Order: sequence, then C-alpha cells, then structure tokens
Amino acid sequence: MGTKTTDEATTETGTGATGAATEEKAAARTAEAEAAQETETAAEQAATGTPAEAGTETAGTAAAEDDESDESDASDESDDDLLDDLLDGGELPAAEPPAGVGQGAAAVVSAVLGLVSLTGGWIGSVAAARETLVGQLQTSSSASVAKQIKEIYGDAWHTTALWAGLFALTALITGVAVLARPAFGTPGRTQAPWIRSVAWAGVVLGVVGLLLAVLKYTDALLALPSTSS
Repeated sequence: MGTKTTDEATTETGTGATGAATEEKAAARTAEAEAAQETETAAEQAATGTPAEAGTETAGTAAAEDDESDESDASDESDDDLLDDLLDGGELPAAEPPAGVGQGAAAVVSAVLGLVSLTGGWIGSVAAARETLVGQLQTSSSASVAKQIKEIYGDAWHTTALWAGLFALTALITGVAVLARPAFGTPGRTQAPWIRSVAWAGVVLGVVGLLLAVLKYTDALLALPSTSS
C-alpha cells in the first residue's frame, strides 16, 4: 500500500517543478513592478521637488499664517479694550504736542525784535515823522534856532530812540523767557540747541539795541548840533 508506482512519482515531480517555476515568475513580476513604481516616484520628485522641501514650505506658510492671525487677534483685542473704555465713560488718550514748537517761535520773535531795535523799525519812522510835523505846527517862524531844532528834529530823534528801546526791551524779555522755560517745564525734557542759539541771539541784540536807545535818548550818542556862536 505504501509503494508508489513510477508514473505517480513522475507526476508529483512535475507538479513540484511547475509550482516552483510559477513562484519564481510571480516574484520576478513583483520586483519589476516595484522597480517601475520607484522610477515613477523618482521622476515625480525631480519634476515637483522633494517631499521634504514641500513639507518645509508648507510648515513655513502655516507659521506665517499663525503669526498674522496672532497679530490680528492682538489688534482686535486692543480696539475692543479702547471701545470698552469709551463706553464706560473713559476718554481717548490725548495726543502729545510736539516739544519745543512754541519755544522755537518765541526765540525767532526775540531775534527779529532785536534786529528791528537796531534799525528803528517802520513804527519808529512813522512816529518820528509825526513828531516832526507836530514840531513844525507848534513852532513859529520867529522862534530861536535852538528851539526850532529841538522841536522839529530833537523830539523826532528822541521818539525814534524811544521806539527802538521798546523793541529792544521786548526782545530781551522774550529771549530770557525762552532760555528760562526749561526750568519750569517737564523734568527731563531738554531744549533743542537751535532754540537756545536763536534765543541767545535775541538777548544779545536786545541788549545792544537797548543800550543804543538809551545813548540816543540821552543825547550821549549823535547829539543835536550846538547853536551857540
């Protein structure tokens, strides 16, 4: 019963060989398919970029979007807080004015007034002309020469000196006020150098103009001519 015939042994041997050949063919087909798949994958990566680079770009874009979202949320929260303060009866924060604008303007005014004091100015010229006219009307032709000179020219000269002195005094006071302003202002806020320079120029011109005005008014400078023979 356990003995096989020659035909049966031959049949089993053929069947085993056929099965082995079929497995080898299947394995070869699987290897070819894997190789083709790897080739296609490599071609796609070469055409569109590596997956690592794509992942990095995607991560960077996502991070940028997250930052923009955080900034937008912070801005929205700030606006909401400001709106809540207004609804609760609060006030908007006052805008701080630029520092030194008024002081700079005052310094320029001081320098200009000091310069005007040296020339007499338009007002001084008009006042002197008016004083000359008044002297002519009030002085008779029979008056002495000394009186005519005094009434017509001397009073006009003194009027010019008086107006020049007023301009000089105003320039001096304005310049000193600008230089002293930081001592009474906000602590820690320094004055611009150009403001101090212009203010000092106004002070110097004011002092010089005031000195000249006093000398002219007292006849110490450019006194009236003597009429004595």
